[in-house]
Amino acid sequence: MPRRLFSAAPLLAALFVGLALAAPAGATEPAPRTITISGEGEAYGTPDIAWIDTGVVTEAKTAAEAMAANTKAMQAVFKALEEAGIEKRDMQTSQFSVYPVYEQMRPEDRPQTPKIGGYRVQNQLAVRVRDIDALGGILDKVVSQGSNQLSGIRFSIDKPEPLLDEARKKAVEDALRKAKLYAGAAGVALGQIMSISESGGSYPQPMYMKAAMAMERDAGAPVAAGEQTVSANVTLVIKID
Repeated sequence: MPRRLFSAAPLLAALFVGLALAAPAGATEPAPRTITISGEGEAYGTPDIAWIDTGVVTEAKTAAEAMAANTKAMQAVFKALEEAGIEKRDMQTSQFSVYPVYEQMRPEDRPQTPKIGGYRVQNQLAVRVRDIDALGGILDKVVSQGSNQLSGIRFSIDKPEPLLDEARKKAVEDALRKAKLYAGAAGVALGQIMSISESGGSYPQPMYMKAAMAMERDAGAPVAAGEQTVSANVTLVIKID
């Protein structure tokens, strides 16, 4: 029996050595060292589309009278817009309401129920103007034809994609610039880019300049279109050596 145990010992030793040599082949390689960095980019463009919110508010003793007056005024506004070259697809009713207008009560009359003194009709229209140079004249025209409500003007860029692509390129350049800065400070070398992801960003937002474009008085109401900004944000994961 002791002789058999002694003769098996070399076999067991060889087995252990084989397992020890084979273990590194199946071991997981260490993850590469990386740096994660974000970059931002902006591009600027001149608006080529304007949105105006205009409409008519009328009041009368009865709802029917207020409605009739409003309809007549709005028809004149629609006609003025069409004469100015605005297509029907660029006009959309954004609000329409009919509600009572109550008479003011004296303090001594309270708490009696308020009396209806008349009715108010409000018809609001969102208009897209594709010719920025004609905007001032269009504003003058709709007001002169009966529009007594102008609540806002918004500017936008019809096709912002080229500007967005420019902002994306600048965002990548910004991220690479930062990565080189950090790598130099840390004493490491940059390797290949492992991944690029986009996050956030924004489409045109108004940004007015001192020298913003404005219409001359003889061309209509003076309006400043300014400049708009498109931004992009990217995140790079870069291998470091």
